Amino acid sequence: MFFLGPEEGHYALAFACVLALAQFILPLWGAARGIRLLLDMASRLAFAQFIALSYAFVSLIACAVGDDFSVQNVAANSAISKPLLYKITGVWGNHEGSVLLWALILSLCGGAVALLGRGLPLILKARVLAILGGVSTGFQLFCLLTSNPFARIWPAPADGQGMNPLLQDPGLAFHPPVLYTGYVGFAVPFAFAVAALIEGRVDAAWGRWVRPWAVAAWCFLTCGIAMGSWWSYYVLGWGGYWFWDPVENASLIPWLTGTALVHSAIVVEKRDALRIWTVLLAIASFSFSLSGTFLVRSGILNSVHAFANDPARGVFILGLLAIVIGGSLALFAWRAPGLSAGGLFAPVSREGGLVLNNILLCALCAVVVTGTMYPPFMQILTGRTLSVGKPFFDATTIPLALPLLAAMGLGTLLPWKRGHLLPALRRLRIAGVIAAIALIGGSFLLEGILPVLCAAAALWVIAASVVDLASKLGLRGGLHVLRQRLPRLPRAVWGSTLAHIGIGVTVLGITGMSQAQHNVVEIGLGETIHQGALDWTLLSVRQEAGPNYRALIADLSVSKHGRVVATLHPSRRDFESQHQVTTDVAIRTNLMRDLYAALGESHGQGSSARYVLRLHNNPLAPWIWLGGVVMALGGALSLSDRRHRFGAPRKPSQAVAGEGS
Repeated sequence: MFFLGPEEGHYALAFACVLALAQFILPLWGAARGIRLLLDMASRLAFAQFIALSYAFVSLIACAVGDDFSVQNVAANSAISKPLLYKITGVWGNHEGSVLLWALILSLCGGAVALLGRGLPLILKARVLAILGGVSTGFQLFCLLTSNPFARIWPAPADGQGMNPLLQDPGLAFHPPVLYTGYVGFAVPFAFAVAALIEGRVDAAWGRWVRPWAVAAWCFLTCGIAMGSWWSYYVLGWGGYWFWDPVENASLIPWLTGTALVHSAIVVEKRDALRIWTVLLAIASFSFSLSGTFLVRSGILNSVHAFANDPARGVFILGLLAIVIGGSLALFAWRAPGLSAGGLFAPVSREGGLVLNNILLCALCAVVVTGTMYPPFMQILTGRTLSVGKPFFDATTIPLALPLLAAMGLGTLLPWKRGHLLPALRRLRIAGVIAAIALIGGSFLLEGILPVLCAAAALWVIAASVVDLASKLGLRGGLHVLRQRLPRLPRAVWGSTLAHIGIGVTVLGITGMSQAQHNVVEIGLGETIHQGALDWTLLSVRQEAGPNYRALIADLSVSKHGRVVATLHPSRRDFESQHQVTTDVAIRTNLMRDLYAALGESHGQGSSARYVLRLHNNPLAPWIWLGGVVMALGGALSLSDRRHRFGAPRKPSQAVAGEGS
C-alpha cells in the first residue's frame, strides 16, 4: 500500500477536480465553435476523471484497513478492534467518505455515457458529458474545501473512536452505494435535459436516449430504498419498515418524480409528445436528489440516518443547489417556450393514462415534500417545534395512491392516441372479479376500510398486469398464436409487467403489516405472553462476547396450540468504546409472516430479573421487500431489451400486438 496513502489520495482527488473542470469547459467550447478535437476530448476526460477518483477512493480504503489514525476520517470512524468488513464499508458510512463515494459514482456515470453512448450525436454527447463534468466539479470542490476525507491530525491517536454501532451491519456494505447510484444516476437524464435545452431540440430520439438511463437510475433507487427499509426493520428494533422519517422521505421524493419520468419518456419515445414536461421531470428528479443531499448534511432535518452537520457544509451545498437547480430552471424558463409540445392525443388513450399517472405521482410528491419540509420551515419562522408523522401521511397519500393503482391496471390496455374505456374494461373482467372478491373478503378479514381498499387495489394491479400480458401473448388464440408471439414479445413488455406486479406485491405487504399484532411487555424467565394464537415464552438469558461488543441474548420459544413453531434469539449489544447499546432483532419468516422479537432493557438480577421485549406477528411483511426486488428486476429486464440500449440509434422493428412500455 506504499502508493495508496492519504497524500496520494488527496492529490488524486485534486487532479480529478481539475479533469472535471476541463470536462465541463472544453466540450461546451468545442460544441459552440465546432472544434472536433475538443468534442472528442469529452469522453477521454470522463474516463480519466473516473480513474483518478477510483484511485482516491481506494487510497481512503487503504488508510482505513491499515488503521492510519493520522487521517482524521479514519480516527473518527474506525478502530483497531473493528472487523475488517466494517473498516471497508465504514469508509462510506460517514459524511466525508459518502461525499467521495457520491463523486466517484457520478464520474462512473460519466464514464458509462462515454462508453455506452457511441450511437449518440457527437455534439449532444459532448454537451451531456460537459454537464456531468460541471456537476462533478461542484461536488469535488465540496469534498476538497469542506469535507476532505484525507485531512490529517497530529499527533495521531493510538486508536480510533470507532464506528456508530448502528451502522455495523452487512447491509451497510450495499445500501449506501446502491442508493447513491440511484440518486446520482438521475444526473444523466438531467444532463440530457440541459443539453437538449442548450440545443433547443427535443424529439422522439431524445426520449429514446433518455429512457434507459432513467430506468437504470430508478432500478438502483428502488433497490436502495427497499434495502434501507429492510435495514430499519431489522436493525432499529422498532418493529416497522417505514416511519415517514424526513431522511427516508428525501429518497422517496426523487423516486416518485423518477417514476413519472420513466413513464413520460415512453410517451416522448413512442408518440413524440410531452416533450417539455419530460424535460422538466428530468430536471426535477436530479434536483430532488441534490436537495436530499443538502437536507441530510445541513442539519435542517434530524434523523438516525442524518450525518453530523456543519454550517459551512450546508452553505456550500446550498450554493451548489442554487447554481445547478437555479441555473437549469432558468435555462428551462428561457428555452422551453421555443420547444414544440409534440403530438396530440385523446384523453382516453395510452398517453392519457400515462399523463394521469404523472399527475398522481407528482401530487404524491407534493404531499411528501409538504409534510417533510413544513416542520423545519415553521420552526424557522415561528420558533415552534412541530411534528408531522404517520397519521398525516396516511391520510394524504392513500387517497392519491388508490386511484394511481386503479389507473395502473387500466392504462396499459388502452391503445395509443385514441381509445375507449368500455373495451378495455371488458378485457379486465377477471381482474375486476378478483378485486371485488378481495373487497368482500377483506371486509371480513381486515380491520379498517383503507386496508381493504388497498388490498383490492393491489390485487387489481397484479391481475390486470397478468391479463395484459396474456393478451399480448395471444393466449385466447391457442397454442399456435402463443408459439408465434412468445419469442417476439419484447423484453420491455415482460419488464413492465414485472414492475407493475412488484408494486402490487409491495402494497399487499404494506396492507398485511397494517394488521400486525404487537406487544411491548416486561417478562421474567419462564413466563409466557399470549398474543392471538401464539404463546411467547422466555426460556433463558445469556451473555456472549463479540469482536468489539458484549451481547445479552434472550432465548424465546414461540408456540401455537402447544406446538413450538420457532425459537428466537434477540439480543442487546454493548459497544464499550462508543458507550452505546444497540438492538439485534430476531426474525423468523415463512414468507407469509414474520415472527419478530427485540430485547429491551432489563431490571433486577439473577432469576428475579425482568426483561422488556417487543413482540410482533407481522403478516405478509416479507412481501414489502419482495415487491421491491420484483420491481427492480422488471426495470432491469426492460433495460436488457435490445431496442432500449443506451444511445442506440432508432431501428425499424416488426410490430408486435400490444407492444408495451
